[in-house]
Amino acid sequence: MRRRRAIKRDVLGDPIYNNKVVTKFINKMMYDGKKSVVEKIMYDSLKKIEEKTNEKGIDIFIKALENVKPLVEVRSRRVGGATYQVPVEVRTERQQSLSIRWILEYARKRNERTMIDRLANELIDAANEKGSAFKKKEDVHKMAEANKAFAHYRW
Repeated sequence: MRRRRAIKRDVLGDPIYNNKVVTKFINKMMYDGKKSVVEKIMYDSLKKIEEKTNEKGIDIFIKALENVKPLVEVRSRRVGGATYQVPVEVRTERQQSLSIRWILEYARKRNERTMIDRLANELIDAANEKGSAFKKKEDVHKMAEANKAFAHYRW
């Protein structure tokens, strides 16, 4: 390792729910530093979720993130000229950032009219264990399962 490890900066809880995960989600969704725009999208999505499901929006959000978190993933490892896909466990912090990233990626790809609708529907789908972000997690797990034979190359 050539450089020092990056210092982990802690985020503050968001203004409404005082939840650090919501803050991270908002920060990840933000384009060009337009935080107020993204906060409006996020909170309106959570309101829309409450209307559709009659449950608390924040609970659905947390459930969705939990359902999308991958437990194992594959990492490339070169051994004697061959590259193997080695399954490794995912650290808790990485699980969270991957689930946030996947939910946003697939929410943006949806074809509803507004980002509020897209995000709300992707979160509802993820909470119900369906939708693209959940499928992505399943695919990652399948890939790791298929390459279980190379688990001894773990480092």
